[in-house]
Amino acid sequence: MTSKTVFITQEGPANALALNKDNSQVVIAGRNVFKIFALLEDRFEEVCNLRVGKNLNLNFSCNDVAWNLTDDHILATAATNGAVVVWNLNRPSRSKQEHVFVDHKRTVNKVSFHMTEPMWLISGSQDGTMKCFDLRTKEATKTFYSNTESVRDVQFSPHQQHTFAAVSENGHVQQWDLRRPDRYFQHFTAHSGPIFACDWHPEATWLATASRDKTIKVWDLTAKPSCDYTIHTIASVGRIKWRPQRKYHIASCALVVDCSINVWDIRRPYIPFASFNEHKDVPTGVAWRGDPQSFLSTSRDCNLYHHVFKDATRPASKANPQGIALNAKGDIAYACKVNVNAPTSSVRKQLIYPRKMPTSNDTFYMAFSMMHRFTVTTPQEPKWFKACAEGYLLSGKLNEICDHNAVVASKAGRNDISTVWSITKTLYTDSLGNILTTPPTVSKEDAVNTLNLSQMAIGPNAEQTNTGHENDVKSLQGEAPGVISGGDDETETDETPENHHFIGPIPSGYRRSFSGSKRQPKGDFFFGEGELEPMTMEYTNAYMHNIINNDNDWTLPKEAFPLRHEIQDRSPPPEQFPNHSPDINDDTGAITVEDQPCQLIVTAIPKPVFWDPTHLIEEALRHHAAIRDIQTSVSILIALGDRRKILNIEMATQEHWLLEYIDMLGRFQLWEVATQIIQLAWMPSVSQLNQQSTTIHACCSTCTKPLQRSAWLCDRCHTSRHALCSICHQVVRGIYVWCQGCTHGGHVTHISEWFNSNRQCPTGCGHLCEYT
Repeated sequence: MTSKTVFITQEGPANALALNKDNSQVVIAGRNVFKIFALLEDRFEEVCNLRVGKNLNLNFSCNDVAWNLTDDHILATAATNGAVVVWNLNRPSRSKQEHVFVDHKRTVNKVSFHMTEPMWLISGSQDGTMKCFDLRTKEATKTFYSNTESVRDVQFSPHQQHTFAAVSENGHVQQWDLRRPDRYFQHFTAHSGPIFACDWHPEATWLATASRDKTIKVWDLTAKPSCDYTIHTIASVGRIKWRPQRKYHIASCALVVDCSINVWDIRRPYIPFASFNEHKDVPTGVAWRGDPQSFLSTSRDCNLYHHVFKDATRPASKANPQGIALNAKGDIAYACKVNVNAPTSSVRKQLIYPRKMPTSNDTFYMAFSMMHRFTVTTPQEPKWFKACAEGYLLSGKLNEICDHNAVVASKAGRNDISTVWSITKTLYTDSLGNILTTPPTVSKEDAVNTLNLSQMAIGPNAEQTNTGHENDVKSLQGEAPGVISGGDDETETDETPENHHFIGPIPSGYRRSFSGSKRQPKGDFFFGEGELEPMTMEYTNAYMHNIINNDNDWTLPKEAFPLRHEIQDRSPPPEQFPNHSPDINDDTGAITVEDQPCQLIVTAIPKPVFWDPTHLIEEALRHHAAIRDIQTSVSILIALGDRRKILNIEMATQEHWLLEYIDMLGRFQLWEVATQIIQLAWMPSVSQLNQQSTTIHACCSTCTKPLQRSAWLCDRCHTSRHALCSICHQVVRGIYVWCQGCTHGGHVTHISEWFNSNRQCPTGCGHLCEYT
């Protein structure tokens, strides 16, 4: 039966299977099935159905089955009711049940025969105990207490006659000596979750363990336990079995999710060496037939399969040989597939490419890739972050905060952030450094320019006569301003206006004054010597108030220039054209232009609309947060104080920024700055961070029960072993330091001295502890 894959379907799923010593027969056992099949060339043939009789009780409901490795007629099963049943196939009666051991109080998970002593049978139960039975005396000769909730698997060592290993649900592995049932001689933590199975390597002193944490670990137990290999799977592992005659191959089946049976090469832990995908449900048992090319398996799909290795799929052949990785320093590693058909190159000269890899051999699929590494030469640590965080001023007057922080950012090489602080000061403070409660008003120059623009639009004020307008007209006609033109005589006027308003080339914000002259010219232009005096701010503001609040109607004349005299039409009469129509020759048909009103009426001058910079600040803060410059966003928010209340930024967003900035400060160990940020925070969820206590939950290292009432004594097992120092083995009543991986610890001074020259845990559990 080695040529092809075959299967047989049963009336119920099997939980386990076992082969006899010559691998010619297989027994399967479950809750509703218990049969023996002969392995023929191309099929299974049922030999015996052990589930017979009138009294089918829970003794026939099996969790595990084992076949005696010496006596081919002896079987043992682990029942769900806590019984260990021995079966004798040589019994002449229909029922093959030989003896029932009822020493366990809960379900039995595993039974195992000794490899050289056929009368020794060991069992592991849900009650946390292991019992060794002598089939000759038909009693449990020894009981081993694991001090755990459940023992999942027990296996005799093929290298030491009196040694067996046990794995439990708390992730611990124990080695016991049959001659000393009072205490195990080796104990270590292997997994972070329950261990469901273990298997000794037939050649090396390796013990493989399978756990719920989705890993298979290979432990070297020659001296102190050390994890030499770790296989990462996609689901919890329920069964494992070493492949015969292949040192680095092990088969596994998952407890959930994955229906495949995978054979792993422990040297390639991330992708299976071969996969068998025949089952439609989760496999429950695996047994090699003594030949590395065939094995048997059972599943919850009620099928018993005989697998041939040549029918396996090779996942490695379909794997992508390309990948990319990025480390914490920013370096990039890139692996790309080597093109076999490429022209001869230095790479191809160094590699030997097989034309075709046979699928039936035991050579792992070789995918040729080339690794490229790109290293970032620029320093990745943002030195400016620490300099700005320590140097920023966050409380006080806003103008002082902005000036100080702008200098700090500039010294740190952040000129753009320095500009942001300067702009913030300009937007929110006046010339005296006070925070503006209203949007900023117009400047002096803007006020004067507005005044001139108003004069150009509406002319002089109501108190002035039309003299200024006439002078403007005379200036444009070539006459001197300030002279009244009335016929042929020209006389100077001595009128001096009280208010002087100018339009034209005079710079805004200045007025004219002439030294030694009582009379000042009117109009836009002036002649003679003089000087420009700055207009006072009071004068400008008073005039602006007069213009803005004046409700009088202002009108513009129809013509820009008034006429001196009536223009008489002295042109000759038009000629008469005899060949034209009388309408053209008629003088009465002259075109007349009606005198229609054409005036621009200005009833009121709108008040200027002032600019609000709030939206600009909001966009700036969101921009810096988007580019991961949380430091700038949070610092400006804190510096603004109550002004931030008008910002349209959600409180949840502000809280997220504050918490992220505090977390970044913690990474740089800037605890004082982080405390300052928490104290200046304006929301309770952040300001109360430094008022929360730190709680450490400790568990008993013996029974893993959380410690509640006392810090030294366990309420369940009443031991204080968890508080013992791993070096001096005395109770630690002062400061206690422990490893979070293996839970072992002790006095600070003793642990510190130990790790100065050692890396592994001082208890011998094999864990590589980190002591900082």
